[in-house]
Amino acid sequence: VQLQAYGGGLVQPGGSLRLSCRASGRIFGINVMGWYRQAPGKERELVADITSRSITNYADSVKGRFTISRDSGVTVTLQMNSLEPEDTAVYYCNANTYSRENYWGQGTLVTVSS
Repeated sequence: VQLQAYGGGLVQPGGSLRLSCRASGRIFGINVMGWYRQAPGKERELVADITSRSITNYADSVKGRFTISRDSGVTVTLQMNSLEPEDTAVYYCNANTYSRENYWGQGTLVTVSS
């Protein structure tokens, strides 16, 4: 499975960004897709994920501000609203297969700053 992420960039506090990630390759085995992030000096953490049955899961810090969605099972989108400086991080797309294989995208930088 290959994951190609799009989006990211610089936004002012309170602004919005959308991240997208498209899977290719052995896509029929994908179960969960999601987004993780890693801020400088911190460990990588789950932001949100979504199963093949569209069951979603969010980190407490983004609930009510971020929305994850999935299209045709191969594209996952993270709509990020009301962004805060604390959301600044490199965001990574992730895919987990039914056979418990784990794949990562290349990472995309989100910077929230005035």
